[in-house]
Amino acid sequence: MPTRILPAVGDADAVRSLTTLLSQLPDAEPVAPVADSTQLVDTLARLAAESVDELPEVVVVHERIGPVPALELVREVALRFPAVGVILVTTDVGPGLFAAAMDAGARGLVTLPLNYEDLANRVQAVASWSVGVRRHLGHGGDVFTGVGGTVVTVSGAKGGVGATLTAVQLALAAQASGRPTALVDLDLQAGDVASYLDVQFRRSVVDLAAIADISPRILAEAVFRHDSGVALLLAPGEGERGEEVTDRAARQILGALRSRYEVVVVDCGAQLAGAGAAAVELADRALLVTTPDVVAVRGAKRTVRMWDRLQIRKAEETTVVVNRHTRGTEIQPPLIQKITGTAVAATTVPANFRELQAAVDAGRVDTLDAKGAVRQALWALAGELALVKATDTALVRRGGGRARGADRGPAGFRRRRE
Repeated sequence: MPTRILPAVGDADAVRSLTTLLSQLPDAEPVAPVADSTQLVDTLARLAAESVDELPEVVVVHERIGPVPALELVREVALRFPAVGVILVTTDVGPGLFAAAMDAGARGLVTLPLNYEDLANRVQAVASWSVGVRRHLGHGGDVFTGVGGTVVTVSGAKGGVGATLTAVQLALAAQASGRPTALVDLDLQAGDVASYLDVQFRRSVVDLAAIADISPRILAEAVFRHDSGVALLLAPGEGERGEEVTDRAARQILGALRSRYEVVVVDCGAQLAGAGAAAVELADRALLVTTPDVVAVRGAKRTVRMWDRLQIRKAEETTVVVNRHTRGTEIQPPLIQKITGTAVAATTVPANFRELQAAVDAGRVDTLDAKGAVRQALWALAGELALVKATDTALVRRGGGRARGADRGPAGFRRRRE
């Protein structure tokens, strides 16, 4: 079977040199070269939309490709098209670039000036790796081709502090702004996402737990498409089945979701289990919801310390969200920040249960009044976390502006280092 090789080279002379050598390789089938990073990604996306079998086994990226720098391009190709092996052609043979290229996802380096033997060995090794990956993925079955999305976990300092409501509203805000969003209920024994949105669906996250390779088709069968457009992956109706979702299964499920959706919001509940711990560890944003009372703040501190001891997440990489906040409470966001050692979201959510009661009782929290202070605060929080595309002005028009009467805590949000 011939090895399809796609050169990505911006320099005309380099194109001729590279394509000449590639055409001389045994069992090689060079395809028409692309001249820049945009053309490369578009070409791969078009081929992947037909089938993974249409993708070339090897992509050769020249260091002078543009406009995206070569290492960034390697990273994007490796992320979006995991069954394609990438070789970087470069004049730098130092260990620093080699390590950076491997970290970006390159499967090999070839140094300039090009040498036939080196190029042949690298192409053969990378092609074999690519064939093996496709065999593992199911003989050319579907693979994900979307850019990796943002995963946000929402945990509770204790039960009843509003973690589920927060998760639901963040997902609704992200979806309303035009970002494809999934909401996952990993509160496996006591998940309430289905109840909050009045959803009955026979599939749950448990149905994906035992599947080794989650294809887009399998994932689509497991999620429920809510009227808002949010894709729901629900907790099992039988709480005891939650044990079937291991930490490894959770990683695989969230990896599949983040490859298909721009935003993935995960409700982890207030109890730490393997699946929830894995979600918090790999999340881009980890939120911990608390209320401004002694018991809840102690719970938040206890949770943060436990995450740190178990090396799940550092305190400074966690963001506390203060729910049911009032000006008159003795415990204010700066004190919570000092006690927990975490960042504290600048947006606080006011106490106004009257606004929520009818929607919660009806199981339709997606119908909260757009002018209500609680909904505005939660949608403003989505904006603070960069989960929405809309500008601040557009958020206000949608009912997601800053909550009336809500205090502003210290701007403590810190993006997690990749």
